Amino acid sequence: MNAVEAMPLPHLVRIYALDAWFEFLRVLRMPGAALPMLVFPAMFYLLFGVVFAGKNPQQAVYVLGSMAAFGVMSPGLFGFGIGVALDRARGLLMLKRALPVPPGAYLAAKMAMALLFALLIFVILAALAVTVGAVRLAPLQWLGLLGAMLLGVLPFCAIGLLIGSRASAQAAPAIANLIYLPMSFLSGLWVPLAAMPHVLQQLAPLWPAWYLGRLSLRAVGMAHAP
Repeated sequence: MNAVEAMPLPHLVRIYALDAWFEFLRVLRMPGAALPMLVFPAMFYLLFGVVFAGKNPQQAVYVLGSMAAFGVMSPGLFGFGIGVALDRARGLLMLKRALPVPPGAYLAAKMAMALLFALLIFVILAALAVTVGAVRLAPLQWLGLLGAMLLGVLPFCAIGLLIGSRASAQAAPAIANLIYLPMSFLSGLWVPLAAMPHVLQQLAPLWPAWYLGRLSLRAVGMAHAP
């Protein structure tokens, strides 16, 4: 029996919780990582959901759903994926293997970090939607949107893990951006699919972000949006 197996359950839970919290703080204290994740969804919501929406309340709700999906892609791709690539380059993964911590604590901390950022993005978007966008949703709709965001971040953690485990620390940001930006556009998160060429509309279900966008829009009552 090794040292980890001999640990009591409360001690293991504490290790997982502390590892997750410190990982969240670590990314939060990196402006180059945290600011784009938090600022871009809010900025695009203000631009498309408030400034360009005019007096159209439905557009403010639609953009809330699409920017919620757009926002939770980045913690998985960048916070998780690039973080793994950087940790590999710095030798942190080798160090972790030598520490008396559960093998799954590292990945669990990364996933928890992404979930916490998704929660933070939800709070920011909801605050802007209510105060500036004059959006009014039922409590169950807000909960549905939060649930869609928390579930939606997990597939992008998997994509981020693939990037981080294969790409170098120098190449990972470029690869993540090559996935993040085109997929967001082709999934209809920036421009409604109805405004795109027919061939792009037909290809939209190929992208994971399209399904996340559908879930988010359904949660806010825009299930039949184009």
